[in-house]
Amino acid sequence: MNRRSTSVAANPVLIGAATVLVVIVAVFLAYNANNGLPFVPTYNIWLQMPNASNLVTGNEVRIGGDRVGIIDKIEPQTHKDGSVTARLHVKLETNVKPLPADSTVIVRPRSTIGLKYVELTPGRSSRGIPEGGTLPLRNATPRPVEFDDFFSMFDRPTRAANQVNLREFGDALAGRGTSINEAIVALDPLTKNAIPVLKNLADPQTRLGQLFQALEQTAAAVAPVGEQQGQLFRNLATTFDAFDAIAIPYLQDTISGGPAALDTAIRSFPIERPLLANAAGFFRDLQPGARALRASAPALATAFEVGTTQVRRAASLNHELALTLRSLQDFAQDPQVPLGIHGLRHTVEALTPTVNNLAFAQLNCNYIALLFNNAASLESQGTSEGTWIRSMPLALPDGANSELGPSSAPADGPAGAAAVDGTANHLHANPYPLVGAKGQNGICMAGNERYLDNQLVIGNPAGQSPRSTARVPAVLNDLPPVR
Repeated sequence: MNRRSTSVAANPVLIGAATVLVVIVAVFLAYNANNGLPFVPTYNIWLQMPNASNLVTGNEVRIGGDRVGIIDKIEPQTHKDGSVTARLHVKLETNVKPLPADSTVIVRPRSTIGLKYVELTPGRSSRGIPEGGTLPLRNATPRPVEFDDFFSMFDRPTRAANQVNLREFGDALAGRGTSINEAIVALDPLTKNAIPVLKNLADPQTRLGQLFQALEQTAAAVAPVGEQQGQLFRNLATTFDAFDAIAIPYLQDTISGGPAALDTAIRSFPIERPLLANAAGFFRDLQPGARALRASAPALATAFEVGTTQVRRAASLNHELALTLRSLQDFAQDPQVPLGIHGLRHTVEALTPTVNNLAFAQLNCNYIALLFNNAASLESQGTSEGTWIRSMPLALPDGANSELGPSSAPADGPAGAAAVDGTANHLHANPYPLVGAKGQNGICMAGNERYLDNQLVIGNPAGQSPRSTARVPAVLNDLPPVR
Protein backbone atom coordinates (compact mmCIF):
# COMPACT_ATOMS: atom_id res chain seq x y z
CA MET A 1 0.00 0.00 0.00
CA ASN A 2 1.29 3.50 -0.93
CA ARG A 3 0.94 6.29 1.66
CA ARG A 4 -0.33 9.70 0.39
CA SER A 5 2.23 12.46 0.77
CA THR A 6 1.37 15.10 3.41
CA SER A 7 4.04 17.66 2.39
CA VAL A 8 2.87 21.30 1.99
CA ALA A 9 4.98 21.69 -1.14
CA ALA A 10 2.96 18.93 -2.78
CA ASN A 11 -0.36 20.75 -2.20
CA PRO A 12 -0.97 23.30 -5.02
CA VAL A 13 -3.95 24.83 -3.21
CA LEU A 14 -1.87 25.77 -0.17
CA ILE A 15 0.94 27.08 -2.37
CA GLY A 16 -1.51 29.29 -4.32
CA ALA A 17 -3.12 30.59 -1.13
CA ALA A 18 0.25 31.45 0.37
CA THR A 19 1.28 33.25 -2.84
CA VAL A 20 -1.93 35.32 -2.87
CA LEU A 21 -1.46 36.19 0.82
CA VAL A 22 2.13 37.35 0.20
CA VAL A 23 0.99 39.51 -2.76
CA ILE A 24 -1.82 41.09 -0.69
CA VAL A 25 0.58 41.91 2.16
CA ALA A 26 3.11 43.39 -0.32
CA VAL A 27 0.44 45.55 -1.97
CA PHE A 28 -0.88 46.71 1.42
CA LEU A 29 2.62 47.64 2.59
CA ALA A 30 3.38 49.46 -0.68
CA TYR A 31 0.07 51.39 -0.52
CA ASN A 32 0.65 52.51 3.07
CA ALA A 33 4.39 53.12 2.74
CA ASN A 34 3.93 56.90 2.59
CA ASN A 35 1.79 56.85 5.74
CA GLY A 36 4.13 54.67 7.77
CA LEU A 37 4.49 50.93 8.00
CA PRO A 38 2.20 49.02 10.36
CA PHE A 39 3.46 47.74 13.69
CA VAL A 40 6.30 50.29 13.63
CA PRO A 41 6.29 52.54 16.75
CA THR A 42 6.11 56.28 16.05
CA TYR A 43 6.34 59.53 18.02
CA ASN A 44 3.09 61.47 17.40
CA ILE A 45 2.85 65.22 18.07
CA TRP A 46 0.91 68.25 16.74
CA LEU A 47 2.50 71.24 14.97
CA GLN A 48 0.70 74.58 14.81
CA MET A 49 1.38 76.62 11.65
CA PRO A 50 0.07 79.99 10.37
CA ASN A 51 -1.26 78.11 7.33
CA ALA A 52 -0.80 74.77 5.61
CA SER A 53 1.24 76.42 2.78
CA ASN A 54 0.11 73.89 0.11
CA LEU A 55 1.06 70.93 2.33
CA VAL A 56 -0.79 67.63 1.85
CA THR A 57 -1.05 64.48 3.89
CA GLY A 58 2.03 62.32 3.35
CA ASN A 59 4.55 65.15 2.96
CA GLU A 60 7.89 64.53 4.66
CA VAL A 61 9.13 65.93 7.97
CA ARG A 62 12.90 66.48 8.03
CA ILE A 63 15.55 67.41 10.57
CA GLY A 64 18.80 68.66 9.06
CA GLY A 65 17.71 67.37 5.66
CA ASP A 66 17.12 63.81 6.94
CA ARG A 67 13.61 62.35 6.73
CA VAL A 68 12.35 61.63 10.23
CA GLY A 69 8.59 61.34 9.69
CA ILE A 70 5.51 62.25 7.67
CA ILE A 71 2.41 64.42 7.97
CA ASP A 72 -0.49 62.23 9.04
CA LYS A 73 -3.33 64.77 9.25
CA ILE A 74 -4.02 68.47 8.50
CA GLU A 75 -6.81 70.31 10.33
CA PRO A 76 -7.93 73.97 10.38
CA GLN A 77 -8.17 75.64 13.79
CA THR A 78 -10.40 78.69 14.38
CA HIS A 79 -9.40 81.03 17.23
CA LYS A 80 -11.57 83.31 19.37
CA ASP A 81 -10.62 86.40 17.33
CA GLY A 82 -11.88 84.75 14.13
CA SER A 83 -8.44 83.98 12.66
CA VAL A 84 -7.78 80.51 11.24
CA THR A 85 -4.49 78.58 11.46
CA ALA A 86 -3.47 75.01 10.64
CA ARG A 87 -2.70 72.02 12.90
CA LEU A 88 -0.46 69.28 11.52
CA HIS A 89 -0.45 65.83 13.11
CA VAL A 90 2.94 64.26 12.35
CA LYS A 91 4.37 60.80 12.91
CA LEU A 92 8.08 60.95 13.78
CA GLU A 93 10.68 58.29 14.35
CA THR A 94 11.16 57.35 17.98
CA ASN A 95 14.87 58.25 17.91
CA VAL A 96 13.94 61.98 17.97
CA LYS A 97 11.73 61.58 21.04
CA PRO A 98 11.33 63.80 22.95
CA LEU A 99 11.56 66.89 20.73
CA PRO A 100 12.79 69.95 22.75
CA ALA A 101 9.97 72.37 23.58
CA ASP A 102 11.85 75.36 22.05
CA SER A 103 12.25 73.68 18.64
CA THR A 104 11.19 75.67 15.57
CA VAL A 105 9.28 74.57 12.47
CA ILE A 106 9.10 76.01 8.97
CA VAL A 107 7.62 74.92 5.63
CA ARG A 108 10.27 74.73 2.91
CA PRO A 109 9.99 74.00 -0.83
CA ARG A 110 11.16 70.60 -1.94
CA SER A 111 11.27 71.54 -5.62
CA THR A 112 10.40 74.42 -7.93
CA ILE A 113 7.09 72.80 -8.96
CA GLY A 114 5.47 73.38 -5.58
CA LEU A 115 6.33 70.29 -3.52
CA LYS A 116 6.82 71.14 0.16
CA TYR A 117 8.14 69.52 3.32
CA VAL A 118 8.24 70.47 6.99
CA GLU A 119 11.66 71.21 8.51
CA LEU A 120 12.15 70.88 12.27
CA THR A 121 15.07 72.54 14.01
CA PRO A 122 15.55 71.02 17.47
CA GLY A 123 16.10 73.51 20.29
CA ARG A 124 18.20 73.28 23.45
CA SER A 125 15.47 73.13 26.07
CA SER A 126 15.64 70.34 28.60
CA ARG A 127 11.85 70.06 28.54
CA GLY A 128 10.55 67.89 25.73
CA ILE A 129 7.18 67.66 23.99
CA PRO A 130 5.30 64.61 25.31
CA GLU A 131 3.48 62.05 23.16
CA GLY A 132 0.45 63.75 21.63
CA GLY A 133 1.72 67.21 22.70
CA THR A 134 1.67 70.38 20.60
CA LEU A 135 4.44 72.64 19.33
CA PRO A 136 2.83 76.12 19.69
CA LEU A 137 2.27 78.62 16.91
CA ARG A 138 4.98 80.99 18.17
CA ASN A 139 7.59 78.33 17.30
CA ALA A 140 6.62 78.46 13.60
CA THR A 141 9.44 80.89 12.76
CA PRO A 142 10.78 82.37 10.62
CA ARG A 143 7.80 82.97 8.39
CA PRO A 144 8.43 81.33 4.98
CA VAL A 145 8.40 83.47 1.85
CA GLU A 146 6.75 81.77 -1.12
CA PHE A 147 7.85 82.32 -4.70
CA ASP A 148 4.53 83.95 -5.57
CA ASP A 149 4.85 86.26 -2.52
CA PHE A 150 8.30 87.34 -3.72
CA PHE A 151 7.28 88.01 -7.29
CA SER A 152 3.94 89.59 -6.37
CA MET A 153 5.73 92.63 -4.94
CA PHE A 154 6.73 93.58 -8.48
CA ASP A 155 3.20 94.61 -9.45
CA ARG A 156 2.37 97.09 -12.19
CA PRO A 157 2.77 100.27 -10.05
CA THR A 158 6.10 98.99 -8.65
CA ARG A 159 7.44 98.20 -12.10
CA ALA A 160 6.42 101.61 -13.37
CA ALA A 161 8.06 103.28 -10.34
CA ASN A 162 11.29 101.29 -10.90
CA GLN A 163 11.39 102.47 -14.49
CA VAL A 164 11.00 106.07 -13.34
CA ASN A 165 13.71 105.60 -10.68
CA LEU A 166 16.19 104.14 -13.17
CA ARG A 167 15.51 106.94 -15.63
CA GLU A 168 15.87 109.63 -12.93
CA PHE A 169 19.03 108.06 -11.49
CA GLY A 170 20.52 107.86 -14.98
CA ASP A 171 19.68 111.51 -15.64
CA ALA A 172 21.13 112.51 -12.25
CA LEU A 173 24.45 110.70 -12.78
CA ALA A 174 24.87 111.47 -16.47
CA GLY A 175 27.72 113.97 -17.06
CA ARG A 176 28.60 114.20 -13.35
CA GLY A 177 31.65 111.93 -13.23
CA THR A 178 33.94 114.73 -12.00
CA SER A 179 31.54 115.68 -9.21
CA ILE A 180 31.27 112.05 -8.12
CA ASN A 181 35.06 111.75 -7.98
CA GLU A 182 35.26 114.91 -5.87
CA ALA A 183 32.61 113.49 -3.53
CA ILE A 184 34.62 110.28 -3.13
CA VAL A 185 37.76 112.30 -2.27
CA ALA A 186 35.74 114.31 0.29
CA LEU A 187 34.49 111.07 1.88
CA ASP A 188 38.05 109.89 2.59
CA PRO A 189 38.35 111.83 5.92
CA LEU A 190 34.95 110.46 6.98
CA THR A 191 36.10 106.88 6.45
CA LYS A 192 39.30 107.52 8.41
CA ASN A 193 37.36 109.01 11.33
CA ALA A 194 34.75 106.23 11.14
CA ILE A 195 37.34 103.47 11.71
CA PRO A 196 37.74 104.16 15.48
CA VAL A 197 33.98 104.44 15.87
CA LEU A 198 33.41 101.13 14.11
CA LYS A 199 36.13 99.50 16.26
CA ASN A 200 34.28 100.61 19.38
CA LEU A 201 31.03 99.26 18.02
CA ALA A 202 32.69 95.96 17.11
CA ASP A 203 34.16 95.58 20.61
CA PRO A 204 32.35 92.80 22.57
CA GLN A 205 31.95 95.13 25.55
CA THR A 206 29.49 97.29 23.58
CA ARG A 207 27.13 94.27 23.27
CA LEU A 208 25.92 95.49 19.90
CA GLY A 209 24.78 91.97 19.04
CA GLN A 210 22.36 91.99 21.99
CA LEU A 211 20.85 95.20 20.60
CA PHE A 212 19.85 93.40 17.38
CA GLN A 213 18.59 90.41 19.40
CA ALA A 214 16.44 92.77 21.45
CA LEU A 215 15.18 94.40 18.26
CA GLU A 216 14.36 90.95 16.88
CA GLN A 217 12.44 90.02 20.03
CA THR A 218 10.59 93.34 19.91
CA ALA A 219 9.67 92.79 16.27
CA ALA A 220 8.53 89.22 17.05
CA ALA A 221 6.33 90.51 19.88
CA VAL A 222 4.81 93.24 17.69
CA ALA A 223 4.39 91.09 14.55
CA PRO A 224 1.18 89.26 15.68
CA VAL A 225 -0.56 92.63 16.23
CA GLY A 226 0.95 94.36 13.20
CA GLU A 227 -2.37 94.53 11.38
CA GLN A 228 -4.07 96.01 14.47
CA GLN A 229 -1.24 98.56 14.80
CA GLY A 230 -1.61 99.52 11.15
CA GLN A 231 -5.37 99.85 11.57
CA LEU A 232 -4.76 102.03 14.64
CA PHE A 233 -2.57 104.45 12.69
CA ARG A 234 -5.06 104.51 9.81
CA ASN A 235 -7.87 105.35 12.25
CA LEU A 236 -5.70 108.02 13.87
CA ALA A 237 -5.06 109.53 10.44
CA THR A 238 -8.81 109.62 9.78
CA THR A 239 -9.42 111.22 13.19
CA PHE A 240 -6.73 113.88 12.72
CA ASP A 241 -8.05 114.65 9.23
CA ALA A 242 -11.47 115.28 10.80
CA PHE A 243 -9.88 117.48 13.48
CA ASP A 244 -7.97 119.39 10.83
CA ALA A 245 -11.24 120.38 9.15
CA ILE A 246 -12.60 121.94 12.36
CA ALA A 247 -9.37 123.05 14.02
CA ILE A 248 -9.91 126.71 13.14
CA PRO A 249 -12.02 128.28 14.52
CA TYR A 250 -13.97 125.59 16.42
CA LEU A 251 -11.22 123.72 18.30
CA GLN A 252 -9.31 126.97 18.74
CA ASP A 253 -12.34 128.66 20.33
CA THR A 254 -12.99 125.59 22.51
CA ILE A 255 -9.44 125.59 23.84
CA SER A 256 -9.51 129.36 24.37
CA GLY A 257 -12.78 129.23 26.30
CA GLY A 258 -11.78 126.16 28.31
CA PRO A 259 -10.06 127.95 31.27
CA ALA A 260 -13.02 130.29 31.83
CA ALA A 261 -15.48 127.38 31.71
CA LEU A 262 -13.38 125.42 34.22
CA ASP A 263 -13.28 128.41 36.61
CA THR A 264 -17.09 128.72 36.40
CA ALA A 265 -17.51 125.01 37.05
CA ILE A 266 -15.24 125.17 40.12
CA ARG A 267 -17.40 127.94 41.61
CA SER A 268 -20.83 126.49 40.69
CA PHE A 269 -20.45 122.74 41.24
CA PRO A 270 -20.31 122.92 45.09
CA ILE A 271 -23.58 124.93 45.06
CA GLU A 272 -25.28 122.46 42.71
CA ARG A 273 -24.18 119.36 44.64
CA PRO A 274 -27.21 119.22 47.09
CA LEU A 275 -29.67 119.63 44.20
CA LEU A 276 -27.99 116.86 42.22
CA ALA A 277 -27.96 114.57 45.27
CA ASN A 278 -31.70 115.10 45.92
CA ALA A 279 -32.51 114.60 42.22
CA ALA A 280 -30.49 111.38 42.18
CA GLY A 281 -32.41 110.04 45.17
CA PHE A 282 -35.77 111.01 43.63
CA PHE A 283 -35.03 109.28 40.33
CA ARG A 284 -33.61 106.24 42.14
CA ASP A 285 -36.89 105.82 44.07
CA LEU A 286 -38.85 106.38 40.85
CA GLN A 287 -37.04 103.67 38.88
CA PRO A 288 -39.27 100.62 39.81
CA GLY A 289 -42.49 102.40 38.91
CA ALA A 290 -41.04 103.94 35.74
CA ARG A 291 -39.69 100.57 34.66
CA ALA A 292 -43.11 98.93 35.02
CA LEU A 293 -44.93 101.90 33.45
CA ARG A 294 -42.58 101.90 30.45
CA ALA A 295 -43.76 98.45 29.39
CA SER A 296 -47.47 98.93 30.13
CA ALA A 297 -48.02 102.59 29.22
CA PRO A 298 -48.76 102.05 25.49
CA ALA A 299 -51.22 99.27 26.24
CA LEU A 300 -52.91 101.29 28.99
CA ALA A 301 -53.27 104.34 26.78
CA THR A 302 -54.78 102.31 23.95
CA ALA A 303 -57.10 100.48 26.34
CA PHE A 304 -58.44 103.70 27.88
CA GLU A 305 -58.89 105.31 24.48
CA VAL A 306 -60.59 102.39 22.74
CA GLY A 307 -62.31 100.79 25.72
CA THR A 308 -64.62 103.70 26.53
CA THR A 309 -66.15 103.56 23.04
CA GLN A 310 -66.29 99.80 22.72
CA VAL A 311 -68.01 99.22 26.04
CA ARG A 312 -71.00 101.29 24.90
CA ARG A 313 -71.23 99.27 21.67
CA ALA A 314 -70.89 95.88 23.37
CA ALA A 315 -74.66 95.45 23.98
CA SER A 316 -75.64 95.80 20.30
CA LEU A 317 -72.65 93.66 19.28
CA ASN A 318 -73.81 90.81 21.54
CA HIS A 319 -77.31 90.88 19.97
CA GLU A 320 -75.92 90.82 16.40
CA LEU A 321 -73.39 88.16 17.34
CA ALA A 322 -76.18 85.86 18.55
CA LEU A 323 -77.92 86.14 15.16
CA THR A 324 -74.64 85.49 13.35
CA LEU A 325 -73.84 82.39 15.41
CA ARG A 326 -77.37 81.06 14.86
CA SER A 327 -77.01 81.49 11.10
CA LEU A 328 -73.60 79.80 11.22
CA GLN A 329 -75.13 76.88 13.11
CA ASP A 330 -77.90 76.49 10.50
CA PHE A 331 -75.28 76.59 7.73
CA ALA A 332 -73.13 73.93 9.44
CA GLN A 333 -76.15 71.62 9.92
CA ASP A 334 -77.22 71.87 6.26
CA PRO A 335 -76.57 68.42 4.64
CA GLN A 336 -75.55 70.08 1.34
CA VAL A 337 -72.63 71.98 2.88
CA PRO A 338 -70.32 68.94 3.38
CA LEU A 339 -71.02 67.85 -0.22
CA GLY A 340 -70.09 71.30 -1.49
CA ILE A 341 -66.94 71.42 0.63
CA HIS A 342 -65.89 67.95 -0.62
CA GLY A 343 -66.53 69.02 -4.21
CA LEU A 344 -64.52 72.20 -3.72
CA ARG A 345 -61.67 70.17 -2.23
CA HIS A 346 -61.64 67.80 -5.23
CA THR A 347 -61.69 70.81 -7.57
CA VAL A 348 -58.70 72.35 -5.79
CA GLU A 349 -56.82 69.03 -5.86
CA ALA A 350 -57.46 68.65 -9.59
CA LEU A 351 -56.36 72.23 -10.31
CA THR A 352 -53.25 72.08 -8.09
CA PRO A 353 -50.81 70.66 -10.74
CA THR A 354 -52.06 73.12 -13.36
CA VAL A 355 -51.88 76.05 -10.95
CA ASN A 356 -48.39 75.02 -9.85
CA ASN A 357 -47.11 74.98 -13.45
CA LEU A 358 -48.89 78.22 -14.30
CA ALA A 359 -47.54 79.84 -11.13
CA PHE A 360 -43.93 79.02 -12.06
CA ALA A 361 -44.52 80.15 -15.66
CA GLN A 362 -45.98 83.46 -14.45
CA LEU A 363 -43.60 84.16 -11.56
CA ASN A 364 -40.46 83.26 -13.51
CA CYS A 365 -41.36 84.34 -17.05
CA ASN A 366 -44.50 86.55 -16.88
CA TYR A 367 -46.16 84.46 -19.64
CA ILE A 368 -49.78 84.78 -18.42
CA ALA A 369 -49.62 88.58 -18.17
CA LEU A 370 -47.87 88.68 -21.56
CA LEU A 371 -50.65 86.54 -23.08
CA PHE A 372 -53.44 88.85 -21.90
CA ASN A 373 -51.40 91.91 -22.80
CA ASN A 374 -50.85 90.73 -26.38
CA ALA A 375 -54.47 89.61 -26.65
CA ALA A 376 -55.61 93.11 -25.64
CA SER A 377 -53.09 94.70 -28.02
CA LEU A 378 -54.31 92.49 -30.88
CA GLU A 379 -57.36 94.73 -31.39
CA SER A 380 -55.96 97.93 -29.97
CA GLN A 381 -56.00 99.89 -33.21
CA GLY A 382 -58.95 101.07 -35.27
CA THR A 383 -61.37 103.94 -35.79
CA SER A 384 -64.49 105.26 -34.11
CA GLU A 385 -66.50 102.66 -36.00
CA GLY A 386 -64.54 99.67 -34.68
CA THR A 387 -61.17 97.96 -34.37
CA TRP A 388 -59.33 95.52 -36.59
CA ILE A 389 -57.10 92.54 -35.92
CA ARG A 390 -53.47 93.12 -36.83
CA SER A 391 -51.67 90.34 -38.71
CA MET A 392 -48.50 89.91 -40.76
CA PRO A 393 -47.80 87.20 -43.38
CA LEU A 394 -44.49 85.35 -43.04
CA ALA A 395 -42.77 84.16 -46.21
CA LEU A 396 -41.13 80.77 -45.74
CA PRO A 397 -37.93 79.87 -47.66
CA ASP A 398 -38.38 77.43 -50.53
CA GLY A 399 -36.27 74.37 -51.11
CA ALA A 400 -35.85 70.70 -50.32
CA ASN A 401 -38.10 69.57 -47.44
CA SER A 402 -39.38 73.13 -47.03
CA GLU A 403 -42.38 73.84 -44.84
CA LEU A 404 -44.24 75.05 -47.93
CA GLY A 405 -45.12 71.50 -48.91
CA PRO A 406 -44.69 67.81 -48.05
CA SER A 407 -41.24 66.82 -46.84
CA SER A 408 -39.41 63.58 -46.07
CA ALA A 409 -37.05 65.03 -43.46
CA PRO A 410 -36.41 68.28 -41.57
CA ALA A 411 -35.18 71.03 -43.88
CA ASP A 412 -31.39 71.37 -43.49
CA GLY A 413 -29.81 73.01 -46.46
CA PRO A 414 -29.52 76.17 -48.55
CA ALA A 415 -32.36 77.09 -50.85
CA GLY A 416 -30.64 78.46 -53.90
CA ALA A 417 -30.20 82.20 -53.74
CA ALA A 418 -31.70 82.22 -50.24
CA ALA A 419 -28.39 80.99 -48.83
CA VAL A 420 -26.69 84.17 -49.98
CA ASP A 421 -28.82 86.58 -47.95
CA GLY A 422 -28.64 84.49 -44.75
CA THR A 423 -32.14 82.96 -44.98
CA ALA A 424 -31.15 79.43 -45.90
CA ASN A 425 -33.76 76.67 -45.73
CA HIS A 426 -33.06 75.33 -42.22
CA LEU A 427 -35.96 74.20 -40.05
CA HIS A 428 -36.34 75.87 -36.61
CA ALA A 429 -39.01 74.17 -34.51
CA ASN A 430 -39.50 74.08 -30.75
CA PRO A 431 -42.71 72.13 -29.98
CA TYR A 432 -42.06 71.96 -26.22
CA PRO A 433 -40.21 75.13 -25.19
CA LEU A 434 -39.05 75.77 -21.63
CA VAL A 435 -41.53 78.12 -19.93
CA GLY A 436 -40.00 78.48 -16.46
CA ALA A 437 -42.12 75.63 -15.08
CA LYS A 438 -41.13 73.52 -12.10
CA GLY A 439 -37.88 71.67 -12.76
CA GLN A 440 -36.89 73.91 -15.74
CA ASN A 441 -34.47 76.10 -13.75
CA GLY A 442 -36.44 79.28 -14.47
CA ILE A 443 -35.51 79.33 -18.19
CA CYS A 444 -37.99 81.35 -20.32
CA MET A 445 -37.26 79.91 -23.79
CA ALA A 446 -40.74 80.29 -25.36
CA GLY A 447 -40.75 83.42 -27.50
CA ASN A 448 -37.08 84.16 -26.72
CA GLU A 449 -35.30 81.73 -29.11
CA ARG A 450 -32.61 83.49 -31.09
CA TYR A 451 -32.57 82.49 -34.76
CA LEU A 452 -29.36 80.67 -35.66
CA ASP A 453 -28.29 81.16 -39.29
CA ASN A 454 -27.53 78.12 -41.45
CA GLN A 455 -28.34 75.64 -38.67
CA LEU A 456 -31.05 73.04 -38.10
CA VAL A 457 -32.58 73.58 -34.65
CA ILE A 458 -35.30 71.31 -33.26
CA GLY A 459 -36.24 71.77 -29.62
CA ASN A 460 -34.76 74.26 -27.18
CA PRO A 461 -31.61 75.86 -28.67
CA ALA A 462 -28.41 74.83 -26.92
CA GLY A 463 -26.46 77.54 -25.10
CA GLN A 464 -29.48 79.82 -24.69
CA SER A 465 -30.98 80.29 -21.22
CA PRO A 466 -33.07 83.50 -21.05
CA ARG A 467 -34.34 84.21 -17.54
CA SER A 468 -37.08 86.79 -18.27
CA THR A 469 -39.59 88.07 -20.81
CA ALA A 470 -41.37 91.40 -21.29
CA ARG A 471 -42.05 93.20 -18.01
CA VAL A 472 -43.73 96.48 -19.15
CA PRO A 473 -47.06 96.02 -20.99
CA ALA A 474 -47.80 97.94 -24.14
CA VAL A 475 -49.97 101.05 -23.89
CA LEU A 476 -53.20 100.24 -25.71
CA ASN A 477 -53.93 102.23 -28.91
CA ASP A 478 -50.42 103.68 -28.80
CA LEU A 479 -47.56 101.14 -28.87
CA PRO A 480 -47.33 97.76 -30.61
CA PRO A 481 -47.57 94.69 -28.36
CA VAL A 482 -44.45 93.84 -26.40
CA ARG A 483 -42.78 90.65 -27.55
